[in-house]
Amino acid sequence: MIGKLTGRVDYKAADHVLLDVGGVGYTVHCSDRTLGALPGAGQVAALYTELLVREDLLQLFGFLTPYEREWHRLLISVQGVGSKASMAILGTLGPDGVARAIAIGDWASVKAAPGVGPKLAQRVVNELKDKAPGIMALGGTLGQAVGTLPDPLILDDAPATLPKVKPAAQSDGAAQADALSALTNLGYAPSEAARAVAEAAGNTPGAEAPVLIRAALRLLAPKE
Repeated sequence: MIGKLTGRVDYKAADHVLLDVGGVGYTVHCSDRTLGALPGAGQVAALYTELLVREDLLQLFGFLTPYEREWHRLLISVQGVGSKASMAILGTLGPDGVARAIAIGDWASVKAAPGVGPKLAQRVVNELKDKAPGIMALGGTLGQAVGTLPDPLILDDAPATLPKVKPAAQSDGAAQADALSALTNLGYAPSEAARAVAEAAGNTPGAEAPVLIRAALRLLAPKE
């Protein structure tokens, strides 16, 4: 299984990038959002990958972070959502946007992705709403597992065998994961905690975990 590729960008096309890794060119299919975040030809970049295997086809799909890849895996588990639809959803919303939309039941945002109709968008939200907290909770864990990552995963102009990585601040996904963990530790159900964190994150983009926790607690407070 090919889990990650680091190499020089040969060229970018409408739906894929050709990545030269040690003289071997890999065609990696990406969302519009990912392609736009990658550097130009001749520069070094890294992508986390998922390999699609069929009888007559092998396709690599690329993602900026492991968190985004996990959402891709979850999306394609829904009947009717193939890799193309998953790329469209992630390209439109990004992984944090997908998490928020599913957690709060906002199927209209999912429907905004090209080629995704209302029935499929509702199915995505209905089937994944109970699984969203688990993936959201992975946000911080996955970030810690790979160390401090740049956003996007663009590397300095160095040999592909020894890349230098630019430091980056805590991602939105990691902050939401920390907030979700704190709320569940306080006794809130994962589903209601996920909805509150997602709503809080939507109201305050880029907020750190403590801010999200306070905002989510206000949302979870009993209404008189």
